[in-house]
Amino acid sequence: MTALIIVLAVFVLLLISKGLVVVKQAQVIIIERLGKFNRTLDSGLHIIWPVFDKPRQISWRYVRTDIQGNKYVQVKNENRIDLRETVYDFPRQNVITADNVSIEIDALLYFQITDSTKAVYEIVNLPQAIEKLTQTTLRNVIGELDLDKTLTSRDTINSKLRDILDEATDKWGVKVNRVELQDINPPQEIKTAMEKQMRAERDKRAKILEAEGDKQSQILIAEGDKVARITRAQGEAEAKFLVAEAESRAINIVANAVEKTGTDPAQYLLAIKYIAAFNEIVQNGDKTVVVPYEAAAMLGSVKAMEKIFKN
Repeated sequence: MTALIIVLAVFVLLLISKGLVVVKQAQVIIIERLGKFNRTLDSGLHIIWPVFDKPRQISWRYVRTDIQGNKYVQVKNENRIDLRETVYDFPRQNVITADNVSIEIDALLYFQITDSTKAVYEIVNLPQAIEKLTQTTLRNVIGELDLDKTLTSRDTINSKLRDILDEATDKWGVKVNRVELQDINPPQEIKTAMEKQMRAERDKRAKILEAEGDKQSQILIAEGDKVARITRAQGEAEAKFLVAEAESRAINIVANAVEKTGTDPAQYLLAIKYIAAFNEIVQNGDKTVVVPYEAAAMLGSVKAMEKIFKN
């Protein structure tokens, strides 16, 4: 009798231990009673019937790193569903762009389970389904872009992938928050061609800048020469104007003086010219001086000048 009581006590303790379920924060457990969905256990303490109630397992995907730094995927069956945001690090995959260039893309997917019931009953293997859907969607999106657009439009690609995946996984009770392209790796020959192209572009820009500098320098030099010539011409014009104005005043003064003596002003001016010419002839260093016949007129003008100066 005592042994029976002990056995019953042990059995009751086992039932109680199996019937008490503690669910952590941000986790849920799907309970099936006799193979049929019964309820969802949220965070906290719950009591279930150990024999009749069982948690429904779900396949979960983990990315591990070995001692050599290589990533590998580990799939485990869990009876608890994590409602926190999950990061899926997909292995590199080959995709082909619109201009038939094969590139390798490393992508990250951030998603969160919003309906645990759909995540269990609407899809067989949720992590694998999300991975395959992401890979096929990525191929379709990249296939519509050429290589240059793929390398320069990461934000556009991320947004387009997120919208497509979020709509497709909504029936699975999953919310896709972000999709990030970690690395886009073109083939080595494409990299070499791109480096040559960038080097050529840099050389082209350098030559253009140098040519623009030479052009601006020549323009500034030409503008300076133009301003200098204009300034010089204006100075010469002003100088000539001042000289002409001085000569005009001198002529007026002389003309007034000549008129007072009754002498013709034209003869006076002619005498001035003769004297200047005669002075140049005398200063040329020649021993023989030839005086033209018209010099007599000059002498008459000199006498007229003498008369003027005396007055």
